[in-house]
Amino acid sequence: MKKFVAILAVLMALCLAAAGCAAPAAEETPAAEPAAEAAPVEEAAEPPAEEAPAEETAQKVELIVFAAASLQETLTEIGELYQAVAPNVTLIFSFDSSGTLKTQIQEGADCDLFISAAQKQMNQLDAAADPEVNTEGLDFVEQGTRVDLLENKVALVVPEGNPANINSFADIANCESIALGNDDVPVGQYSIEILTNLGLLEGLESGSKITYGSNVKEVTTQVSEGAVDCGIVYATDAFSAGLTIVDQATEDMCSQVIYPAAVLNISQHKEEAKAFLAYLQGEEAAAVFESVGFAPVGLSLIHISEPTRH
Repeated sequence: MKKFVAILAVLMALCLAAAGCAAPAAEETPAAEPAAEAAPVEEAAEPPAEEAPAEETAQKVELIVFAAASLQETLTEIGELYQAVAPNVTLIFSFDSSGTLKTQIQEGADCDLFISAAQKQMNQLDAAADPEVNTEGLDFVEQGTRVDLLENKVALVVPEGNPANINSFADIANCESIALGNDDVPVGQYSIEILTNLGLLEGLESGSKITYGSNVKEVTTQVSEGAVDCGIVYATDAFSAGLTIVDQATEDMCSQVIYPAAVLNISQHKEEAKAFLAYLQGEEAAAVFESVGFAPVGLSLIHISEPTRH
């Protein structure tokens, strides 16, 4: 019995040893969870489009205007008004006799817009004018831009107090001295036409009674200073100078006094020149011209909208 028990003990020990040596059952590896879907890669956000910049300031332009001396006061005032209309445009005026300005243009002076006190000087620069007037075949006028801008009157003026008692063109025969513009400037040409038609020119010349001015401003100065008994000027210059007008030329005494204006084909700023010329034909400029005695002439030959006031 004891032997049996001993054998049973041995067998149990062997079973236990065998069980201890057996490899433990592998733990069941949990199935891998499916990989999470990759988060979609956001495309780099495009930078917000920049707002279109405000309209760029218009390019600065210097516009050169040659104008008859008799326009000095009115154009200076109009030029100040135009700054509010076209702030990018700086107007540079040159005032002198139309003949002098015409010569300067012919000799190569920079000029965008020419305003003459007579047709003659403009015709001499216009290829479309009568060859008998444009004898040199000059071509400076931008075709399609020429207009008859203003009308003026020719007047007889006297110094303060009228010491020589000159009251009409006929009284010039009794004067001792008279101031006229040179014969190469419009006011002088109109004056000579008047005195010739009245039969007075020859007597005044032979009596050395005529003193000359290179432009109308010089004539008004001589009268204002009392250096002469009387003078012949434009009515607008008499107004500006505060002179007394004693007579005014009629249609049978001299030609109609028309101021033509035109953009020149040598201009580097033709559009700006056309715009200013259009403004000169508008109501605002007309009010200034009319305030000193100018009168607008008919309808414009060019049709350009006036710039919009900013």
